[in-house]
Amino acid sequence: MQKKRLLIFGLGQAAELAFFYFKSDSGYSVEAFSVDKDYLKSDKFCGLPVIAFEDIQNKFPPTKFEMFIALGYSEINAIRKEKYFSAKQKGYSLPSYISSKATIFNAKNIGDNCFILENNTIQPFVSIGNNVTLWSGNHIGHHSKISDHVFVASHAVISGNVKIGSQSFIGVNATLRDNISIGKGCVIGGGALVNKNIEPNHVVKGNSSKQIISTSDLKKI
Repeated sequence: MQKKRLLIFGLGQAAELAFFYFKSDSGYSVEAFSVDKDYLKSDKFCGLPVIAFEDIQNKFPPTKFEMFIALGYSEINAIRKEKYFSAKQKGYSLPSYISSKATIFNAKNIGDNCFILENNTIQPFVSIGNNVTLWSGNHIGHHSKISDHVFVASHAVISGNVKIGSQSFIGVNATLRDNISIGKGCVIGGGALVNKNIEPNHVVKGNSSKQIISTSDLKKI
């Protein structure tokens, strides 16, 4: 079966990883990379051509190619969110990568441009929005809802019926108890234990939900 043709936006480690995973474990053939013209320093990456995003439609039209936005969580996912919508405005479809080594019971309820790596366990009745990254080894409990543009780092435990607001970040080894809500734009630090609702635009530091500050103070951390 002929593979679908894919472009990757980004030239960093996330893009290199996306290239590896799509190449080795998907029905897509990666054919080029793209980046904003101001960041175009080389015409090759991973042995493939790099095209300025401003010109990408002319050489790789959205009628023949799809695009994956391979960016991390900079500025609490804001940059990845911006490029997600920019690619859609150009007419590109944005496929998700879902590892064949993940355990998933709701593949039909996962949005586009998601990056779901190996050893994630996603239980029944979970809803995952668009442009969500789940790094390796997370547990997403039943009836939980992860909104758009969220990044979940490795080995987080998200218990049952948890709501995570858009553009939030969940750190390595964080634990979220069942039946709580995390507001949009929140940062849950690595190792944090969160056992109550968190209002939007707040940070939970360290391993205690008592250490809560506004994201406006994030630069102080």
